[in-house]
Amino acid sequence: MKVRTSIAVSFVIAAAIPFAAAVAREPSADQRADATVAEMTPAEKTILTHGIMPLPIGENPPPVPEDAIPGAGYVHGIPRLGVPALKETDASLGVSYVSGARGDYATALPSGLAMASTWNPELLREGGAAIGQEARAKGFNVMLAGGVNLMRDPRNGRTFEYLSEDPLLSGVLVGHAIDGIQSNHIISTIKHLALNGQETGRKFVDVDISDANARESDLLAFQIGIEIGNPGSVMCAYNRVLGHQACSSDYLFNQVLKRDWGYKGFVMSDWGAVPGLEAALNGLDQQSGAQLDPDVFFDADTLGAAAASDPRYAARLDDMNKRILWAIYDNQVDKYPVRPGGEINFDAHADIAEEVAKQGIVLLRNRNGALPLAKEARSILVVGGYADTGVLSGAGSSQVHPRGGPAANITLGGEGPFAAFISEQYHRSSPLKAIAAMAPEANVKFRNGFYTSEAVEQARKADVVIVFATKWASEGFDQPDLTLPRGQDALIDAVASANPNTIVVLETGNPILMPWLDKTAAVVEAWYPGMRGGEAIASVLFGETNPSGRLPITFPASESDLPRPKVDGFDTLEANFGGDAPNPDAELKVDYNIEGSDLGYRWNAREGKKALFPFGFGLSYTSFASSDLKSNGKTASFTLANNGNRAGATVGQVYLVSRNGQTQQRLVGFKRVELAPGEERKVSVNIDQRLLAEWNGSGWTIPAGIYDFALGEDAENLGRTVSVRLSEHSWKD
Repeated sequence: MKVRTSIAVSFVIAAAIPFAAAVAREPSADQRADATVAEMTPAEKTILTHGIMPLPIGENPPPVPEDAIPGAGYVHGIPRLGVPALKETDASLGVSYVSGARGDYATALPSGLAMASTWNPELLREGGAAIGQEARAKGFNVMLAGGVNLMRDPRNGRTFEYLSEDPLLSGVLVGHAIDGIQSNHIISTIKHLALNGQETGRKFVDVDISDANARESDLLAFQIGIEIGNPGSVMCAYNRVLGHQACSSDYLFNQVLKRDWGYKGFVMSDWGAVPGLEAALNGLDQQSGAQLDPDVFFDADTLGAAAASDPRYAARLDDMNKRILWAIYDNQVDKYPVRPGGEINFDAHADIAEEVAKQGIVLLRNRNGALPLAKEARSILVVGGYADTGVLSGAGSSQVHPRGGPAANITLGGEGPFAAFISEQYHRSSPLKAIAAMAPEANVKFRNGFYTSEAVEQARKADVVIVFATKWASEGFDQPDLTLPRGQDALIDAVASANPNTIVVLETGNPILMPWLDKTAAVVEAWYPGMRGGEAIASVLFGETNPSGRLPITFPASESDLPRPKVDGFDTLEANFGGDAPNPDAELKVDYNIEGSDLGYRWNAREGKKALFPFGFGLSYTSFASSDLKSNGKTASFTLANNGNRAGATVGQVYLVSRNGQTQQRLVGFKRVELAPGEERKVSVNIDQRLLAEWNGSGWTIPAGIYDFALGEDAENLGRTVSVRLSEHSWKD
């Protein structure tokens, strides 16, 4: 038997040698890109460098090619050289709905905040793989996903799209999501580079921040995400950075992204974000949705002519093409061409969306074990939030809808081509229906909450009241404060005063204040929970799912605790979806050096402030203990135990808390772990050394000294510290 096995193995090895040699001879993506650029004619070199929006948008929309699909973008290919056209769709939450322009539908994942609340990189990769497969099946080979901007202000209208306030958590999660999308042989972006911290005046707001502060926060999130996910493209931002449009930033593109990080892919513009031809020299590689810009700068007439007369532009044009081609070849987009009409397992993808929602729901309050609800409950009153209709979703370019489109579409008024993007839309997943299914013996009633007196009258008669509160958000608009709109805070207060067994379910795209908190029995943050959000919420409320979500963003105790009392420009500029300047001389400055790299929980630690609910917080229907932290500064190990009588998941969180006695809090490692009742498990995590270091101007330096680490239930509830002495160490990326 041993002889036969040996012969068989020898045969397999021998047979594999020619195959291995063939693989070794296969040219790399770099080599293929160089070869293709060498074959391109001058006219062909400006084909890949600009694209259109294949929709009737803009003053003079260009003709739509026959093979284009209604979506975000289209870039012509070069058939002679086997280079496919690039067909682009939004976004991180699924294949965008585009107001139903394609007459189809897609899986709608929960919001970015909900995804991040899972603290589960593997689940985000699974979600990315699902929506990437759908993009491919619909004929798209570029997905404008990978939103990773850090949350410098919770009032930002795009907070729901992004992931967290922390560079490690955001970078790890977005990297895995991108990896999942690109597993389908399509390109994903990572966006929006960089410091895209508000929507107010988004086309001209100018961010001031030091190089060190940027590298240790927002840029680090991008860097980690790129290292893990290897996205084919980076999308730049609308705002200005250090006096220059982000889509024409020598600092961001030539210095940081391409020189220091060695990024091989291409930088595409956001739609309508290119100021002029000079953006090419500053590192922009592709002009997207060119009809939204003042002119087409990257075509043959402008960029091609510049390349013919100026060696700088000639060299840059070759590099632009090489980078775009590298992304195509590295993801084998040409070898696996996309065609509309592919099969999609919508049921399986809906299951993924539901699992993300379940793991992303955060239990914030549970007084006297009010949750989980007993399925034998006799009378349940559900109030507000269109809970009889569906669950809220965020608006804008990331809007996705499953079969049938929105269950409710509440116009917010206005005219123009973007009006459809700014309506309040609900997915077809009714929490009321799901609650009734969970408690078939109960008398379940619904009141819409429009009249507080009616809700209070019914609340007095019910055993349990579940109030659904919503707060809509969209790109293009920031929020004035952290209250609930439309009088919902007063509604909750009145209902909870009438019935102390009141449970509040929040469907929000950002943190909120809770003046009614102490009157409630329980509070559940469901975010925008996606296409099966109603079912996920009911599953948590009745205990079929043990909540395991942890906050990826701080819920401040007061708006006065934020680095800025108001969003800059909010009280002086009129609302404008495009974010355009009111006049050519208008200026809007934002100073991010106020908080520097200390966002959210790090700001609170530095300033000695306490949150309403801290970063990393989340309750469970069981109890956990963490202990035995050990670290050498490069790794950390600890033990997690489930001390309760229900299976559940917890998140081990390791924080740097101080250096040489000075407060300097940073999340340096995390791990989500499922534990059976009574089970304990030893966990190890690696510590990215950049999280302990300072940017020194050309690289990273870990100063010599004593570093204190702690294991936390969240950013404020920390265990005993473990001290590690580290010697000074410097390096370059």
